[in-house]
Amino acid sequence: MPQVALFVTCLADQLFPGTGVATVRLLEAAGATVTFPEAQTCCGQPAVSAGEPEAGAKLARHFLDTFASYDAIVAPSGSCAAMVHHWFSRLLPERRAEAEAVAARTYELTQYLVGELGVTDVGVRLATTVTVHDACHGLRNLGVHDEPRILLQAAGATIVEMPEAQTCCGFGGVFATEHGEIAGPLADDKLAHAASTDAEWLVSGDSACLMHLEGRRRRAPVGPKPVHIADLLASGLA
Repeated sequence: MPQVALFVTCLADQLFPGTGVATVRLLEAAGATVTFPEAQTCCGQPAVSAGEPEAGAKLARHFLDTFASYDAIVAPSGSCAAMVHHWFSRLLPERRAEAEAVAARTYELTQYLVGELGVTDVGVRLATTVTVHDACHGLRNLGVHDEPRILLQAAGATIVEMPEAQTCCGFGGVFATEHGEIAGPLADDKLAHAASTDAEWLVSGDSACLMHLEGRRRRAPVGPKPVHIADLLASGLA
């Protein structure tokens, strides 16, 4: 039976705990045993994106110390998993080999289910229509594209692709707080593209993107409701 350490991420821990619970339910439905290392903290991405690599390195060091003994580390966030893959070895050159080894065992949720376990049907049944937003880090840094669609299709959801599904939603970490004049219109465009599909749900694998999109949607109610793929899939478990 696969042994998995859950890296729940800051947003799930502080704002969207249901996404963490949904992630565990899906992993267990796929046959994995899930452990939650209680010493875990942030991966350091906010610090790095804010121009504070020293703070990011401190958090990356703690991540390695916390997760080094686990065979698989799974996060409901392509963004956080990408941080482990593409920044840890640069932030910690003195621990490069260890950082690369941990990165090789760190996965985004759908990437782990489909690519590592080979599971496409975890017993979810959904009678709904969705459109998928390909979050930047998951897509461009990890190559996650087909996996969420495979899981949604196997669950019975109808997928309607939106125009420019791979275009940024505008969040980009601290970018959205420093450049709202750009981030806001990008989110508005994403919601308008999603609205053109007449889907019930706007699905993504990154809570930060979804939080940004939902914030804009509350101000101008356009488009389907944003939802994390873990939450939507778990809602269809028996």
